[in-house]
Amino acid sequence: MASFSSSNGEEDQVLVEEKSFVRTVILNRPKRLNAASYHMISRLWELFLVYEKDPYVKLVILKGKGRAFCAGGDVAAVVHDINNGNWKSSASVFRKEYRLFYLMATYYKPQVSILNGIVMGAGAGFSIHGSFRVATENSVLPLFVGLHFLFYLFGDLLFWLGWECSIVAINGGWCGTGYFSPCLI
Repeated sequence: MASFSSSNGEEDQVLVEEKSFVRTVILNRPKRLNAASYHMISRLWELFLVYEKDPYVKLVILKGKGRAFCAGGDVAAVVHDINNGNWKSSASVFRKEYRLFYLMATYYKPQVSILNGIVMGAGAGFSIHGSFRVATENSVLPLFVGLHFLFYLFGDLLFWLGWECSIVAINGGWCGTGYFSPCLI
């Protein structure tokens, strides 16, 4: 198993399992619900670029360690940087994150995201832009669309479902109605 050590001494934030033509990339910050840090995003960027050019890699699987796939970006680090007057550092995190989303969206090799646990923010970006998403009985996906889009999709049914807090059960897991639902069902 190959892995990446961050420069600040934290444990490896991204692990890789190599089996035949498959690379399984594991987000490894379980105590922080795999919140996407700058180091994690940078490593994912590097790995996806390498795998795209490697003729022996035919499939990339992305999953999280612990009870979350990825609960979003590392907001605590962003707030810390902003409070210390380093807003440019936070801006570079978001710039890199959205470049990674674009890379994933235009990736020509199949990418499967296994959404076992909490999926929010950056985790949604990591999964939505890939080829395939697999929800499990432990998947927890929040609502990602605005009220206007919900009215467009569901009309009066939205009132019956209970406003924006509506949820749909999928195999015992929970999924916010809207953007994710068409991708999963």
